[in-house]
Amino acid sequence: MDLLEKHQDILAKRAELLEEMGSRREQLNILRRQQVKECEAARHRNATLLQVFVAGAEVKSLLKDLQKIEDGLKGGKLPHPHLLALETRYWVSVEESIPAWDHFLLGKGPHPIDGPGQTARRDKQNPSIAQDQGLPPRPKPRAAR
Repeated sequence: MDLLEKHQDILAKRAELLEEMGSRREQLNILRRQQVKECEAARHRNATLLQVFVAGAEVKSLLKDLQKIEDGLKGGKLPHPHLLALETRYWVSVEESIPAWDHFLLGKGPHPIDGPGQTARRDKQNPSIAQDQGLPPRPKPRAAR
């Protein structure tokens, strides 16, 4: 009888231990899954940071190159004052002619170069050019020597 009770106690303790081991295994599996998720998130974050770092290094390299170019341009000689004045007058004339060209390009007015008594440039085409079929011009006859 004593042995039977001890056997029952041992079986009860074994069942308790098996149940504790099962719950502990479940907790470890949950913990392992969380660690795997955290590891994947960290790996993704590190890859992103590495890409940003590499891109940042490339940007820094490009900025250094641009700075060198800019410094080289600043260090160069300035053009002659007459050339600067000519360039300034050119850009002023371009800015002044922009409204006329805008009007023409929008199809609301005549070609800016056409004068008041002239026909539009589109109508001035040479009829022989209009009949041109993409062939090169014929050579002019030469006088015999």
